[in-house]
Amino acid sequence: MNRFGKGLLVFALVVVVAMAFRVSWNALRDVARAIGADSTAALLYPFVVDGLMALALVATLVLTDRADKRFALRVLAAYTIASLVLNYVHGLVPELHGGSVDWGRLADWGPANWALVLLATSLPVGSIYFGSDLVAKVLHHRSIDPAIMEESTETTVKRSTSDLEESTPFPVAAVEAPVELPAPVLVDLEKSIEPVPAGAVAAESTRPRQATGRVPDAARTPRRTRSDDELLDEARSATADWAIDALTAEGIRKAVRTSPAKARVLRETLRAERSSDSPVMDEVA
Repeated sequence: MNRFGKGLLVFALVVVVAMAFRVSWNALRDVARAIGADSTAALLYPFVVDGLMALALVATLVLTDRADKRFALRVLAAYTIASLVLNYVHGLVPELHGGSVDWGRLADWGPANWALVLLATSLPVGSIYFGSDLVAKVLHHRSIDPAIMEESTETTVKRSTSDLEESTPFPVAAVEAPVELPAPVLVDLEKSIEPVPAGAVAAESTRPRQATGRVPDAARTPRRTRSDDELLDEARSATADWAIDALTAEGIRKAVRTSPAKARVLRETLRAERSSDSPVMDEVA
């Protein structure tokens, strides 16, 4: 909507509000006369009620604090309901139109009359209190500086540019003159490295080595499988100077590093060779 359309809408709203105030002004003036107000007070009474409604509406639009805005809305709702009730009473009591009603008599039923008189007489005092409070809140309200708001908007836009799929290229400043780099320094590695004297050994560490545990089978180097004849030859060489009584399966197993079963077979074979001239080789289990 352009500026002309907005101005026309505001003008139409002002006209409607003015006509509505004129209708409500007639009813509130007659109610004010019924509760004992003179001609001047009765003339100003509608401005006390409906005027505070307009002030509360403006304060609701201006205030930004949530508590202050809620307070202004409550004042607006309370005075709107009060004006509606008094206009309703004015329509129910025909005597209010001609000014022939008794003073302080707005209803035939006693409790209802007392409540209506209390409502009508308390509205001016409430307008003084609530109107002053709303004006004070509006005057002490700190509006946002347009420069600060523009700066915050610009900061938000600059931060949001980093979320784009393609980042904005950074402007590259023109180089006025080529930059001269220093010449590389050549270093003779043969002269810079000091020779190590012959016979020098690394100092042995005095810290005790920690046990690393059992070496996994995957890290072990597989040993060549020896045949029965090779095991027998190794056993003969290892036990050549042993006595026949020293030929035990455990000793042979440690000497040739074989299994206990093969060590027992080798023990029997070696003892048989020692006891007879012809060697006998049993089948290896």
